[in-house]
Amino acid sequence: MTEAVETLEFQAETHQLLELMIHSVYSNKDTFLRELISNASDALDKLKLATFQDKDLVADTADLHIELDVDSDERVLTVRDNGIGMSRAEVIDLIGTLAKSGTAELRRKLTEAKSDAAAEELIGQFGIGFYSTFMVADKVTLTTRKAGESEGTRWSAAAGSSTYEIDTVADAPQGTSVTLALKAADEDDHLFDYTQEWKLREIVRKYSDFIAWPIRMRVERTVMEGEGEDTVEKTVVEDQTLNSQKALWTRPRGEVTDEEYKEFYHHVSHAWDDPLEIIPMKAEGTFEYQALLFIPSTAPFDLFTREHKRGVQLYVRRVFIMDNCEELMPEYLRFVKGVVDAQDLSLNVSREILQQDRQIQMIRKRLVKKVLSTVKDLQSAEDQTRYQTFWTQFGRVLKEGLLADTDNRETLLTVSSFASTASDSELTTLKQYVERMKDGQDAIYYMTGESRAQVENSPHLEAFKAKGLEVLVLTDPVDEMWVGSVPEFDGKKFQSIAKGEVDLETEEEKKETEALREQQDKDYAELLTWLGTTLSEVAKEVRLTNRLTTSPACLVGDVFDFTPMLERMYRASGQALPESKRILELNPTHPLVTGLRDAYDARKSDADEGKVPELTETAELLYGTAVLAEGGELKDPARFAHLLTERLTRTV
Repeated sequence: MTEAVETLEFQAETHQLLELMIHSVYSNKDTFLRELISNASDALDKLKLATFQDKDLVADTADLHIELDVDSDERVLTVRDNGIGMSRAEVIDLIGTLAKSGTAELRRKLTEAKSDAAAEELIGQFGIGFYSTFMVADKVTLTTRKAGESEGTRWSAAAGSSTYEIDTVADAPQGTSVTLALKAADEDDHLFDYTQEWKLREIVRKYSDFIAWPIRMRVERTVMEGEGEDTVEKTVVEDQTLNSQKALWTRPRGEVTDEEYKEFYHHVSHAWDDPLEIIPMKAEGTFEYQALLFIPSTAPFDLFTREHKRGVQLYVRRVFIMDNCEELMPEYLRFVKGVVDAQDLSLNVSREILQQDRQIQMIRKRLVKKVLSTVKDLQSAEDQTRYQTFWTQFGRVLKEGLLADTDNRETLLTVSSFASTASDSELTTLKQYVERMKDGQDAIYYMTGESRAQVENSPHLEAFKAKGLEVLVLTDPVDEMWVGSVPEFDGKKFQSIAKGEVDLETEEEKKETEALREQQDKDYAELLTWLGTTLSEVAKEVRLTNRLTTSPACLVGDVFDFTPMLERMYRASGQALPESKRILELNPTHPLVTGLRDAYDARKSDADEGKVPELTETAELLYGTAVLAEGGELKDPARFAHLLTERLTRTV
């Protein structure tokens, strides 16, 4: 008995995505079968876990497998499993719509993809493998029943349609079957005929040989029976297993080809790029485990979104326990993919138990150290191409560990690279920076900002450029966070050039300029007092500085103040912060500053009483230009523009 069919509209983004896939030509259509087999394998894993966790679950686990069924005459291919299955709600959520973020971004990138390979990579990156079936099928029908439920669900859609049909099926078997009404055979290219036994065998062997569950196909064979004149041909039908079912992480590395590793990486990561590094591990002794980890070569699109799932797959004695086991991999290594197979954990382990399990914590420590040592090896290699790829893709997220992982902080500092004023294009390590430090320099100087151009044009850099002192240019948002928590590297403290007072003079230079400094302090004392009062609403202090060479003024914070960029980050995240004031530093040799001093000295009493508005306006303009010079935002840009326009008008 089947209930009335319900017709539903595809989500608009989903329909547009299907259109793109159907009308695009991909160099490797074979991968649709890999996606379906991977989904089936996941369903079998989940059923096995569900029966361990729920002894009352009514499910048939006697012969878990994946099956390929071909009707060559009708050009129909079915991929079937007897795994966990799906409920009606899950079908609508997971198949009828794209319940993921980033769909619009994927459509844009697919449209812009310059090559077939780039398009394929994007499909895997955005986790939409099921939709790849429409590359080869005119119609797709999915029939499923969730283990423990009495009724199943049938979903179907035709290529190019803006709707899909869904109905309830009373007699659906446990698991999921995906039936493809294949497109007409391409007479010019027999390699894409998916009704051919040899073709299906080839795809399974290439992409899915390592799947732990048997992948079966019913085949016909002609055999000869009898002897002599009584020999007759007879056709027999038999089920054959197409994959070896060998778990790669249990095999020595020398027995596994690079191609096998790549396909296993594709399976566990649901990505289409090739792994940058393959990390096999085996631990014996007090507790035993095996691991096979991968560092991707391309960052996933959602690496910095809340929806991103981190962690590796956890198995116990080759029994799947969970995807994305967060307890095995810290947040800052969320790009690492792979499998960990432990020997002594309970098969009924839960996430709550994992958080307290000593063995899991020890495994995690060893995995982290192994991954970081692998990155260190990349960094020390003669050919830096692979390390540069790694740092470009994952450097920003790796630096999050400088905040979270104090145990490995020194290693993280060592493997990190940063832009600096020493080169316009090449990054530097902290070790290289320290080796280049000038005699007498006892700090690693840095400046944070929203872009390299903003930092390089900052007045704070002027004295450092003049003295040839290297400054790290830190423009990632995470840089604003970790520099306040990491005190030093190799005995050298980190010092922001935009905070506190900067003293770059040698003892000899101080002796030579001591008299000049004393005179400047005396000459500017009254002006500084007046400016401090005039600008009291925006500046906590006004003082002279020797950090400027060409600019009239700059803004600095006290040593423990937030930077303006960090304040904006906190406010953008919804955190309320009190208004903070910064210090206005003046260049005592700049004509604008000396002119302001002379103008004030000429009319001190009137200025103190507020009778010289042009001096007050000059003070406001001086402060405003300091804000703009560091890329800041004026509180009242309209007033600043008005004052500037008035001043310019009087000079024309």
